Amino acid sequence: MKLKDKFVITINRELGSGGRTIGKLLADRLGVPFYDKALIQELEKKYDLTAQEIERLKGQKHNWWADFKRSLKIMPSFAAPQLIPGSSSIPDFLITDDIFQSEKEILKGIAADESCVMAGRSAFFVLRDHPNHLSILIQAGMETRISRLMEKRNISREEAVKIIKDVDKARERYVKKYTGTSRYDTRNYDLVFNVDGHTEDDIVDLIMNYIQK
Repeated sequence: MKLKDKFVITINRELGSGGRTIGKLLADRLGVPFYDKALIQELEKKYDLTAQEIERLKGQKHNWWADFKRSLKIMPSFAAPQLIPGSSSIPDFLITDDIFQSEKEILKGIAADESCVMAGRSAFFVLRDHPNHLSILIQAGMETRISRLMEKRNISREEAVKIIKDVDKARERYVKKYTGTSRYDTRNYDLVFNVDGHTEDDIVDLIMNYIQK
């Protein structure tokens, strides 16, 4: 991956692995925007970015996302909470074909316009043909994931286990439906990390070391 050229780093992660935090830290380190599921879906809802509307915008503009972003006065270093309040998002099992198509076009528009880090949303697959793309999978052992979720959400061990199993199943079903592959197939990634015994900063250091070499 060449940092001097426009690039995109996609991060797929297991719930409770700290993957979103790693993605945000990496984006901060690189000085580029960070996009995740909640922000993409809030953009869709707030600005009615349906697949049909995006097709209309694409028909009018060569780079519709760049013009759209300028119209909203979104700065290159923005973070999701600064742009749109709240972090709610549509559960993967409620995603429709139209929502997936609009999200796919948003991801492609972003990647065509600017260097960035993206977490989730099957971006690893949607942007697989991007000429300067680094794809990363962040995983963790079940005990690490349980402990992290219990602490983050202040819930019991039993609740954490159930949430992890339900989310794992839903995300795998979503990825298989829309990409025809498994999110656990390591052939989809350039780098795979197990974060057990490491901090988020440790993982970011490893990724930066790989990129810079």
